[in-house]
Amino acid sequence: MKKRTLGDGLEVSSLGLGCMGLSFGLGPATDRTEAITVIRTAAERGVTLFDTAEGYGPFVNEELVGEALEPIRDQVLIGTKFGFKIDHGQIVGLDSRPQHVRDVVEASLKRLRTDRIDLLYQHRVDPAVPMEDVAGAVKDLVAEGKVKHFGLSEASAANIRKAHAVQPVAAIQDHYSLWMREPETAKFALCEELGIGLVAWGPLGQGFLTGKITKDMKFDDPNDLRKDFPRFTPEALEANFKVVDFLKDLGARKGFTPAQIALAWLLSRKPWVVPIPGGTAIAHLDDNLRAADIELASEDLAQIDTAFATIDIKGAPLSEGLDAAIDR
Repeated sequence: MKKRTLGDGLEVSSLGLGCMGLSFGLGPATDRTEAITVIRTAAERGVTLFDTAEGYGPFVNEELVGEALEPIRDQVLIGTKFGFKIDHGQIVGLDSRPQHVRDVVEASLKRLRTDRIDLLYQHRVDPAVPMEDVAGAVKDLVAEGKVKHFGLSEASAANIRKAHAVQPVAAIQDHYSLWMREPETAKFALCEELGIGLVAWGPLGQGFLTGKITKDMKFDDPNDLRKDFPRFTPEALEANFKVVDFLKDLGARKGFTPAQIALAWLLSRKPWVVPIPGGTAIAHLDDNLRAADIELASEDLAQIDTAFATIDIKGAPLSEGLDAAIDR
């Protein structure tokens, strides 16, 4: 697979694998044996960046990723995250105090069965802890070799600047997709200025942009966070199907699936944008990874921009729904 560079020298596959949905957040967990097969097959297909977090489960996703990648650890890169206060297996708030960051990293290293974390993100900014202190804690861990690169997830431009001044930020992770384009106006110029990459979570809109979700689909499983997402209410789904209809139509004409168009579009935006689609089956994985070899023509990109300019997407950004679910 083609490679891209995040920050100052972190070379990764152009598409990574978001591992959260294999064990948390999008309905029932995938059978563990099957999930391990998906992760290892992704590596065989050329994926080198695997994304997880202590908060996914909590803990179970890191354990899964650690088991799956242990035999090939030196061939891949693992990104994980800190930043939550977790009590008896439940997220109960934020905590990015320096000692807590260190404690989380030590625990994550054990769950991941490794001696270093390639890309360590602050999962959410903790307003109670100065960003300079958070970055300082990560800087110490980098000096000790336990962390290789620093990242921030859903951080403001001001916080990114503060962190970068203490410990260079290799990547920010933001929700970015065809129907969530705010990072283009809020973060792109900053990434260019500071030499930071953008890892796009939710690049397929939690499944919506694949065209596999129907208008009458229910998200009432207690383990499916989409039930809290504003764009997945029945009314929003009905209105937002204009997006799916367009992607299916364009895909039919180009010979691509909606997911491939959505991912190829992201790859066309900037050379330092790296989407991390999920996938709970080999078929999903193979469909997604084909996008790495698709180059949309300029007229295709113009057609996409024109179409989306006329679509009034209903519902607040999915990141807001996710934070609301975490708060509850």
